[in-house]
Amino acid sequence: MTQKSYYPKAAERDDQWFIVDAAGKNLGRMASEIAKVLIGKHRPEFTPGVDLGDHVVVTNCGQITVTGAKLDDKMYYRHSGYPGGLKERTLRQMLDTYPDRVIRQAVWGMLPHNKMGRKLLKKLKIYKGSEHPHGPQQPKQLVLD
Repeated sequence: MTQKSYYPKAAERDDQWFIVDAAGKNLGRMASEIAKVLIGKHRPEFTPGVDLGDHVVVTNCGQITVTGAKLDDKMYYRHSGYPGGLKERTLRQMLDTYPDRVIRQAVWGMLPHNKMGRKLLKKLKIYKGSEHPHGPQQPKQLVLD
């Protein structure tokens, strides 16, 4: 008789919701903790290649902090696809106009860049203020190290 190892199914999981208040938190450290929860590495039944992650709600995303001179040195690039269409913005400009994209891009950099990573990124909800529509899910506070 052989022993079979347990392989968790995505349908068997029970999704949890976590909330993170980004005010005063360091961008990179917060993004790595969020990525761990989205991937599911905080669970004892974690299995690579299986979506066992939870949902994360981030509030006050415009009030994050960074170390050093990153506010003016860190650049975000995008290209329109046309010649000469490279646009660049500093972190300070991004936080003024699109603070949610800063956190989304930081977390995306820490997720797998494949179908699973794109699916996991949809479980991340980011809001500029402290108000969010996910009260009925009763999110628990995510303790960041």
